[in-house]
Amino acid sequence: MNHTGVGGYKWRLVIAYDGTRYAGWQYQSSPPTIQCFVEKVLMQATKLERKDLSLVGASRTDKGVHAWGQVAHFVTPFNYDSIDSIHAALNGLLPSDIRVREISPAVPEFHARFSAKSKIYHYKIYNDTFMDPFQRHYAYHSAHKLNPAAMKEAAKYFIGKHDFSAFANASQKERVRDPVKNIFRFDVIEMGALLQLEVEGSGFLYRQVRNMVSLLLQIGREALPPYIVPMILATRDRRELAKYAMFAPPQGLSLVTVKYNEEHLRLPSGCSTTSFGRHYTIGSCKLPLY
Repeated sequence: MNHTGVGGYKWRLVIAYDGTRYAGWQYQSSPPTIQCFVEKVLMQATKLERKDLSLVGASRTDKGVHAWGQVAHFVTPFNYDSIDSIHAALNGLLPSDIRVREISPAVPEFHARFSAKSKIYHYKIYNDTFMDPFQRHYAYHSAHKLNPAAMKEAAKYFIGKHDFSAFANASQKERVRDPVKNIFRFDVIEMGALLQLEVEGSGFLYRQVRNMVSLLLQIGREALPPYIVPMILATRDRRELAKYAMFAPPQGLSLVTVKYNEEHLRLPSGCSTTSFGRHYTIGSCKLPLY
């Protein structure tokens, strides 16, 4: 029995990448994107054309944004008895800043983007007088001392179902989307000099997370009170946010997890199991005796 029900097989990928040198996930011929590289190695490994693979990602992460749990799917006209080999081949062909963490067979109903139940993003802020050079590609530096308590209070106002038009940038890539999103949690976690903002929602508009962070930064600097969040939400006007907050840069943002309903993650019957990559061990050998 095939995975797609239409003469083909569907496969789910979980991908991690350092987005520093890429122009985001979404395919474009130049400059290079994550999707470009993943499709290129899939074409090499499967001997299929790009249009036949139909690779789709769960989130169109922006230029410079990272991921630990990006999810994608592709299709093939043939099955794999064991997917450990193609998994090893993909990671052998990919650049070292992109890795396929998992490959599994997928049921026909699974769609990396449209089946997503929620997404979790982290945004890291390094809050000290000087920037840790090891964090420069993965966190935003705020030399101004932030007030985490005020940021935590303000973040609570984002939780729930709201029209987030005031926190969305216009995008030519996106069709008109429903501006109402449901935020399930928004935590501000203190880890020494690092502040980690963790937000989980049903979905996010273009640059919504970074725009929410930019306002929380101003509140953390005590330039604005926490209750300004519902006031700006109520305007549904991006120009209103622009009066108070600058843009938060991309390097602090990471897509950590994409969640799905269990029925979408079940393995098709009679198929190979999920590949998490091979573990290599040192085989037994005979040592010379002296």
